[in-house]
Amino acid sequence: MPRMIDSIRNSALPSNMMQFAAKGALLVPPDEMIEILVYLAKHNKVFGQQARLTLAGWDEASSHTAAANPKTPKEVLDYFIDPENLRPVLLPSLLENPSVAESFLIRLASSASREQVEVLLNSARASQSRTVLNTLAGNPSLTGANAEKIREKLAALDGTAGNPPAVAEIAKPAPVNPAEPEAAPAASQDDSPADVSDETANAFISAHAAEIAAEAEKPFDPVSATLEELPSQPAQEPVQTPVAVGVATAVAGQPAPQRAPQKKWMLSTEEQRGSALQKIAKLDTKGRILLAIKGTKEERSLLIRDGTKIVALSVLESPKVTDSEVERYASQKNVLEAVLREISMKRRFVKQYPIVRNLVFNPRTPIDVSLGLLKNLLIQDLRNLAGNKEVCDTVRKLATKMFRQKLDVTKKS
Repeated sequence: MPRMIDSIRNSALPSNMMQFAAKGALLVPPDEMIEILVYLAKHNKVFGQQARLTLAGWDEASSHTAAANPKTPKEVLDYFIDPENLRPVLLPSLLENPSVAESFLIRLASSASREQVEVLLNSARASQSRTVLNTLAGNPSLTGANAEKIREKLAALDGTAGNPPAVAEIAKPAPVNPAEPEAAPAASQDDSPADVSDETANAFISAHAAEIAAEAEKPFDPVSATLEELPSQPAQEPVQTPVAVGVATAVAGQPAPQRAPQKKWMLSTEEQRGSALQKIAKLDTKGRILLAIKGTKEERSLLIRDGTKIVALSVLESPKVTDSEVERYASQKNVLEAVLREISMKRRFVKQYPIVRNLVFNPRTPIDVSLGLLKNLLIQDLRNLAGNKEVCDTVRKLATKMFRQKLDVTKKS
């Protein structure tokens, strides 16, 4: 009996069935469904985008099985390991799959993020490859602790307990300066501002110079933020929008003139030691944009809620912002609508099914954005959305209609 994938390759299915295939709605075994989706994603111009979205949110258990199975077709494995499609949860299974070429491990080792470096170091297969370990030693995301692990693993491969000449040139962590505060090394545990070049930030600032100038002194004012949502602050410095303060004395009984505190676009080393929220409160609009692009994950999580639109949007321009961060932003109800609209307009983000799903389920997402993304939802999510009373009636009614249509098609097939 011929498989469905063969009919699809031979263009023997009608258009409506191809559409169901791209949405993962065919009644075929999970491994064949994944093979069909990958084929459509790579070779079909009409249904390829839909297939990619479906794969991004495909059942994790089935995806793990395919990623770990040496008999999985090479085209499927090649799709899974492509940096544009790689799902972090599947990486451990892919690394151990002998059908995945070692060249992939080497390529990944050269440019892996800090999270991926950790996965590689925990991989039995990667730990047994001298080439992979030596490549990983030159990774710019490597921390001192990880460099030490690599030296130990290479020493183990050599059968020695010390530091043999073969590994002497592996990058070592920079020596600690006793004059520096003890808290300084902690920055290595998070993404550092030094990871992003000034060119990236300057390009964004130049492109939006007029808007930044118009709101240059606008203070940080988080969107619909409640006290419980913000990090705890010292009692002597309550979190609030800065207000004008009076001069200490008045002249001839006249009221003291009011002056707003001067905001800065760059902070001194001492000022940077406070909490993220305290640091942000001292910055003007340009300073917050620089921090959004070059700062840490914690700082981005606060600035995405900035009431100044250009600041919030600059978070999405940061080369360091991850898909998991954007997935969380897409579900937040305390961000500007402009942020949610911008997420939906970036191809990198809408290729990730969890982000698309969160946008549609977020009642703050503009209705035209939600309606445009509805067609990408899987049948179970359409069912849940149809009963979600937080979203507007129009979205809920269309979700109900699409759910019934897909359900009828599934029953007929």
